[in-house]
Formats: sequence, C-alpha cells, structure tokens
Amino acid sequence: MQAVINGYIATLIVMNRLKNANFNKLSSFLLKKECLIAIYLLLAIVAGFKQYHHHTYNNYLIFKYVYWHTVDLQNLYNNYPEYQDSNHYGPVFSIFIAPFALLPDGLGCILWNIANVLILLLGIYSLPISLNKRAVIAWICAHEALTALFSFQFNIALTGLILLSFSYLVKKKEVQSAFFIAFGTLVKLYGIVGLAFFFFTRNKFKFIAGCFMAFLVLFVLPMAISSPAFVVQSYADWYHSLAHKNDLNASLTSFQDISLMGMVRRTTGNINLPNAPFLLVGLVLFGLPYLRINQYKHIGFRLMLLASTLIFTVIFSSGSESPTYIIAFAGVAIWFMVQQNPKKSWVIALFAFAFILTSLSPTDIFPRPVKEFIRLYSLKALPCVIIWLTIIYQMMKEDFESYLITDK
Repeated sequence: MQAVINGYIATLIVMNRLKNANFNKLSSFLLKKECLIAIYLLLAIVAGFKQYHHHTYNNYLIFKYVYWHTVDLQNLYNNYPEYQDSNHYGPVFSIFIAPFALLPDGLGCILWNIANVLILLLGIYSLPISLNKRAVIAWICAHEALTALFSFQFNIALTGLILLSFSYLVKKKEVQSAFFIAFGTLVKLYGIVGLAFFFFTRNKFKFIAGCFMAFLVLFVLPMAISSPAFVVQSYADWYHSLAHKNDLNASLTSFQDISLMGMVRRTTGNINLPNAPFLLVGLVLFGLPYLRINQYKHIGFRLMLLASTLIFTVIFSSGSESPTYIIAFAGVAIWFMVQQNPKKSWVIALFAFAFILTSLSPTDIFPRPVKEFIRLYSLKALPCVIIWLTIIYQMMKEDFESYLITDK
C-alpha cells in the first residue's frame, strides 16, 4: 500500500513538473518578439481585408485622397463625394500616405494597417524596459490596436511615434527624437506631447535645434508634390478645420468627445460646458511631478511620465473617440508594468477595471444597451482618468530609485 501511495505521489510530482514545464514553454513562446510581430501582422491583415471586403474603409479613402488632393492642389479639408467626410490631418501626411495611395485600395488598406502596427511595435520595443515587459505591453495593447485597425487609424502609428520620441531622448539621440515629435505634430497635433520629455535631455540646445530643423524640413516637404502657396494655405485651412471639428465634438450624440470633459458634459447634459477649466486644472496636475527634479534620473519616474503623457493626450481631448484609446491604453500598459512586483491587489484591480471598461466595452462581450450606455456617457474614459490621477499621485509621493525596471 505504501508503495502505491509513494508511486501516486511521485506521479503527481512528475505531472506537476510537466505541467509547469509546458506552461513555461507556452509563456516563453508568447513573449517572443517574433510571436508578437506575427500576431500584430495577422490582426492588421485580417482587419484590413475584412473592412475592404465589406466596403467599410471610408477612413482609408480620406487618407488616400490627401495625397491626390495635394497633387491636384485641391483644398484638403473640404467634404468630397469620394468619402462624404473631411480630412483633419496636416499637409505632410500627403507624403506619408503616398506609397499606399498609389496602390489598389485592397492592397493599400492592408499595407497601411501593417505599416501602422510595425511603427507601434517599433515604439514598444524601443522602450528602456526589460524585453519580457515590452512583450507584455504589446499584448495588453493588442485589443485596442485591433479596434483602431478596423478604422484604419493613424493613432496606432502615432502611439509608436510618441514612444520613439521618448526612447530616443532617453538614449541621448536628440535629433531622432525631435524628428518623431515634429512628424507626429505636423500630421496630427497630438504628437506635440513629445515635448513633455524635454527636461530629460542634458543636451537641450541640440534637441531644440533638432526640433527646429525637423519642423522646417517637414513643413517644406509637401511642397515637392504641390506648391509653397498651397502648403501655406493648407496649414491655415487645417487650423479652421480643427476649430470647427472641436465645436462638433461636444454634441451629446457624437461618437467623439470620449474624454473627461465629455463625461461631465454628457452626464450633466450641459453641452456648452467649456474645455478650458478642465485643461487648466489638468495641465497644473500634469506639471506637478516636474517639481521632483531629484527623480528625473530614475527610469521608473521617466516611464511614469510617459504613461501620464499618453493618457493625458486622450482624456483631455474633445476629439477622442474609441479608436483613439490605443494611445491612452499604451499609457495604462506602461503604468501597469512599471509597478513593483508583486503587484498590489488594488493595482491589479484597477488595471482589470480599465481593461474591461476601456478596452472591451466596444465588443460583443457587452450587451448592446450596455455598450450604448457606456458610449453615450463617454464612460470608456473613466478608468483612464482614475489611472492618470493615480499616476500623478505616485509620481509625487514615491521614490523611484528602488523600482526594478529592467529585470528579466
């Protein structure tokens, strides 16, 4: 009998070890860079093909015609019959979209999505954090990336550009960082938030000079396929287009304004509530951690500022819509991975709350009435607002010297 019991125990031990070994092999495979690249490429291809096949690629048509309207010297911000909508990206976007605009729409849609996810992954894998943590960040962002892929959103690439502007500045490559900031800004104004990392560089003159040159070159570049007068006029038209769009976003039925202001406007029913008071308070809170100069040298503090910047960009923008949240959720992922291990229960709970309400709320996991309720009151923004306030608190209170960021 004892021999049978011993044999049973030995069998359980062997099975447990095999189970652990298999689990370790699976987790090791899922964290491989090649696996993440394959997953993201698959998402990009499937989303692009599906939307093209169902003739729901209006955003791509808007982007495509930025190039053709630039070449033909036509106003970039008018409504056109080709897509029954208007463009809101800067003139330099015409250069970036050109290789895709020259292709048949089906192929262009897929390759456009692929280009966006590759830039995002390039940004994630440039972060000064352990390889495994970069992989987890990529996994966390995958669903939001898919949401944005179905809309052919440039926000995917823009997230990567903001990450690259941060990483290159940390690596003391100021010129490259300046280029990514300038490019992101002149395509979609969100890119300007890369300047938040200015105080992390010791060679500030080189960074300022790099920004000046990058903005100048990118400002002039679209003139190569149009004319100087057209580009200058296009920037003036862009300003008026964005101002008009901002007024439309405040509508209670709009699919945009998924922001802190949007939540307040829609829960109170006061669509005339101005953005300025929220932005003023937000900027003050955002700027408070800069007072902790002695923490600048710690990479954990810098990554927390990166997370704060990514989330701030979205929750304080009336132009934020569901696909825009790939930017904010990258910030949520970075915040989560920067936390000390083992992670506190409230950190895990807050992250789970964000993943469920922010990332999964547009999916069929939620019944249609619930999804509509969340959209109607901009509740997708709520977890990100809470996490952003948490980040500000942590940056003001904690000592980041002990944060282990590069552990395997």
